[in-house]
Amino acid sequence: MAPDTPPAAYKQPVSVLVIVHTANLHVLLLERADFPDFWQSVTGSRDEDESLAETARRELLEETGIEADMYGGPVDWHLSQQYEIFPQWRHRYPPGTTTNTEHVFSVDVGVPIPIRLSTREHVRHVWLPWRAAADRCFSWSNRDAILALPERARAAGERREG
Repeated sequence: MAPDTPPAAYKQPVSVLVIVHTANLHVLLLERADFPDFWQSVTGSRDEDESLAETARRELLEETGIEADMYGGPVDWHLSQQYEIFPQWRHRYPPGTTTNTEHVFSVDVGVPIPIRLSTREHVRHVWLPWRAAADRCFSWSNRDAILALPERARAAGERREG
């Protein structure tokens, strides 16, 4: 965005990270269109006053075509991480904004499903075992969330069985 972009057009420095995975912990990764070989989970900034769960649903649908509620809805991990916004993306935020707070969600789709990419944002997708997915992520916060997935999935399974 140009420096004279009106404030309403700036992104909020509040976002979601949505880890899409299968029951056996294969994770969906998307390759960014604007940075080849930068792989990530679904991410996106909150719009206006929408809830974080609404942001997760919207971003998941926009970037992959997946309707979260068909799979039980996004699961809020009640985990947030703050990170420095890469310099090449700071122009998207209000002047002087250098950090973003990211809130982690996940969606278990059971098995790998067809993905409809938003080609404006992503050029390819891949389903990988969780360790390989974590290794491929360029973002430390995305990597760390994927590394926590097995424990989160185990705890969720215990809650369902109990």
